[in-house]
Amino acid sequence: MTKKNDTGNSAAKEKAPAAKQKVRVATTWLDGCSGCHMSFLDMDERIADLLNAVDIVYGPLVDIKTFPEKVDVTLVEGAVSSDEDEKNIRLIRERTGILISFGDCAVTANVPGMRNQFKVADVLNRGYIENVTVGNGIPTDGVPKLLKHARPVHEFVKVDLFLPGCPPPTEAILFAVGELLEGRIPEVTGKTRFGA
Repeated sequence: MTKKNDTGNSAAKEKAPAAKQKVRVATTWLDGCSGCHMSFLDMDERIADLLNAVDIVYGPLVDIKTFPEKVDVTLVEGAVSSDEDEKNIRLIRERTGILISFGDCAVTANVPGMRNQFKVADVLNRGYIENVTVGNGIPTDGVPKLLKHARPVHEFVKVDLFLPGCPPPTEAILFAVGELLEGRIPEVTGKTRFGA
């Protein structure tokens, strides 16, 4: 309703309700296979519904090169296996409100951690010298240095939610994100499991 002055003009207009601000969501992967992201994409048309409530501000589906500031929720796939992974996860944690270890590799180091029983030099030699027939040689330019061990995300930074699975089922991802959008920390017990 508007209030009119003596001349018939609006003296005050109703204040329009503020548009609900979308939740800023990011996804990323460190040392992983991208299977968790494939499970995320398996939402199919439900991604369109999700986009009504969230802005995906970083990830493989977004052409942004630098992790942005003030991200509300980040799903991190993969183990921390290199100095670059470590640098990235520390920056992501600094800029993220709720950090989710997304999948078994992020939660336990899983498949990337299988190399932990070997020396880094032996892993590199096996991958780049012994198993190569043409152009063998360990790359050095532009390649991150491997850490001694591949380790789960929570060994480097605080994690707010663990979403296990290899990969986590799409329904578990939708449930977790939906709960977060409603302002609740999701209880994912029974929604997913290791190796699921």
